[in-house]
Parts: sequence; C-alpha cells; structure tokens
Amino acid sequence: MREVMVRLLFVVLLSFVSVPTVTKAQDSIPPMTEDTETAGASSLDDDPLVADELAAYEEMMASKERSEGFYKALKRKFIEGNVGFMSLVALALILGLAFCIERIIYLTLAEVDSRRLMEDIDAKVSEGDIEGAKQLARDTRGPVASVCYQGLLRIHEDIDSIDRSMSSYGQVQLSNLEKGCSWITLFIAIAPSLGFLGTVIGMVMAFDQIQEAGDINPTIVAEGMKVALITTIFGIIVALILQVFYNYILNKIEALTTQMEDSSITLLDSIVKYKRAGK
Repeated sequence: MREVMVRLLFVVLLSFVSVPTVTKAQDSIPPMTEDTETAGASSLDDDPLVADELAAYEEMMASKERSEGFYKALKRKFIEGNVGFMSLVALALILGLAFCIERIIYLTLAEVDSRRLMEDIDAKVSEGDIEGAKQLARDTRGPVASVCYQGLLRIHEDIDSIDRSMSSYGQVQLSNLEKGCSWITLFIAIAPSLGFLGTVIGMVMAFDQIQEAGDINPTIVAEGMKVALITTIFGIIVALILQVFYNYILNKIEALTTQMEDSSITLLDSIVKYKRAGK
C-alpha cells in the first residue's frame, strides 16, 4: 500500500513538472495568421524559379484552351454549313492533296544533278566509251538521263535524226511529268463550285424558313445567310490550298523541262565533237 501511494505521488509530481515545459514550448511557436500566410505566398511569388514554372504552366493551359477552341469552332462551322455539301468540299480537298503529294514525290525523285551527269557523259563520249555513257544514262533515274540515253542510242545517225528523236522522247517525258495535274485543276475548280452550290441551296432554305414564319425576321435571314455562306468560305479555302500546291508542282515541272532541254543541247555538242574526231 505504501509503495502504491509513493508511485501515485511520483506520477502527480511528474505531471506538474512536464506541463509548464510543454506550455512553454507551445508558446514559443508563433500562431499562423493571415499575415504569415500572405508572407509565405509572397515569398513563393518572389522566387524566380517558381514564377517561371507558373508562367510556363499558365501558357501551356492557355494554348491548350485555344487549340481546343479552334477545333470546336471548326467542327461547329462544319456542321452548320450543311454536312452534305461540307463533306463534298472536304472530299475534294483530300483527293486533291493526294494527287498533289503523289506528283511532288514523283518529281522529287526525278530530280538529279544534271550538270554533273552531263559532265560524266561528255567525258565518256570524248574518250570514245559510248557503252559506258549509255550505261551511266541507263543507271541514272529521271527524265534527263532518259533523254540522253535515247540520243546515245542513235549516236551513229545524223545530228538532225538525233535531235528529232530526243525532242520526241522529251515530249513523252514531259507528259509523264504532267500526269495527274489535270485532276488537281479539276478539284481546284470543283471546291468553290460546290461551295457556291451549297450557298444557293442554303439561301433557298432560308427563304423557305421566311415563308413558313410569314414574316421577314432579321434573325431568320441572318441565320440562313450565315449557314449558306459557310460552304462558300470553305470551298474557297480548299481551292487556295490546292492552288498553292499546284503552282509548286508546275515550278518543279518547268525546272525539269529546262534541264532536259539544256542536257539535250549539251549532248548534241558532245556527239558533234565525237563525230568530228572520227572515233
């Protein structure tokens, strides 16, 4: 019993000693006030690293909202402009771009360093290695090498025959270069025509709505005209896009045609020298 009383007395004394200590420790911690929170936020804002990260994050979110907004706006306008006609305009764009891409790839592969090719062919012809010149022209891709090969095949004929043969074969190569361009021009003409057709039909539908309403309401007229003109806008945009690609293709064809003509003249000069040398 005595031991129990001693233990209880020891616990009570220990509690009185520890309570002030804890109280003092708690009193030493300053309370969180609004000023403290404001100071902490301002210290984060003053940090340049945190400020840069926040600015980058805000810019990323803003750009994401803009991109989503443009996509949604384009989708909404597409639906407003009568899905049937807008689908035809989109189909014209897809098919026109397909022909443009095919022509660009073909013309890019047809391009060679014509100056270097003619220097190598001229060197072989000057040495009398006609078979080597033919092999070089045969192994090189593109219309320039093909025209030169046709001229080398008739090297033992007169110059006029060689010239006519190269000119005729050059026309064949030019037709191959321009293959598919007529389809591109067709889609360039079709796209705005489909847009105008959709506009006319949209205006007829707007007048029908006015007739059903029995009154010329500006809201009805404005809504119908807006929907009608959307197809024309998209048709013109498609035609402009295809026209840019078409002009680029024409420039590449013109460059290849010039290379064929220059190479033909250079090869004829080499053949004339070869014949005069009597090799």
